[in-house]
Amino acid sequence: MYAPDGATLNALKGSNIEFVLDVPNANLQSLSADYSAAVQWVQNNVVAYSSDVKFRYISVGNEVDPNTDAAQYVNYVLPAMQNVYKALEAANLQGQIKVSTAAYMGLIGVSYPPANGAFKDNVKSFIQPIISFLVQNNAPLLANIYPYFARIGDPSSVPLDYALFTGQPNGAYTNLFDAMLDAFYSAVESEGGSNVEIVVSESGWPSAGGADASVANAQTYYSNLISHVKGTAGTPKRPGKAIETYLFAMFDEDEKPGAETEKHFGLFTPDKQPKYPLTFN
Repeated sequence: MYAPDGATLNALKGSNIEFVLDVPNANLQSLSADYSAAVQWVQNNVVAYSSDVKFRYISVGNEVDPNTDAAQYVNYVLPAMQNVYKALEAANLQGQIKVSTAAYMGLIGVSYPPANGAFKDNVKSFIQPIISFLVQNNAPLLANIYPYFARIGDPSSVPLDYALFTGQPNGAYTNLFDAMLDAFYSAVESEGGSNVEIVVSESGWPSAGGADASVANAQTYYSNLISHVKGTAGTPKRPGKAIETYLFAMFDEDEKPGAETEKHFGLFTPDKQPKYPLTFN
């Protein structure tokens, strides 16, 4: 949930559904500057529902990056995380709900080979203190992993079948998702986070609107992703366990600005009709 919404939170009561709640980027400055504002935010949006709603993570900011328009939020992420954590601690919820932030592949300067994964030089001073916070509080880093964007960004080097989990192995890797995730792991390890788990907070494939965006490719990607992450193969760097992963997105966002593909990542259309069958069993 990318911002608190009372109707949705009420609908989740008693459902036993665990979920991630975002602190929107626009709220980072106020929560970083004023602990009492963080207390109020946590009281209104978490504590008020915590007896009946299962919060799993609070993501303090989404895809904040020194190299994009979101650079204006860089100095607010860590202090906002610290204040939100302290507010959860004051409510005795710090053991139930982990505080993190959602990063993305745009922060990575070296992604291949995955063992050499590293953050961009001008990202390190931003991300390293965040990783230290995660280590200290035994929390995961949330990461948005999209093989689709890697594929359309360099189609001559990224075969479609490799991005869709249907290709031949590339060395130790049988799919691009694992290679991207392990590059992220390597980057986090190099900044002192050798024990930090990575939760894939977004991954998906559009069904229309651009190159390689089709219903068939989207169904193939989501079906194979579900099968892969719920198994115990893991990745070459972190083998032997399932990969906690969240699909993007539940519904098409038909009014979303930007590239046409951004409107077509939903598993369902805006009128709640499924685009294709998926099974999570």
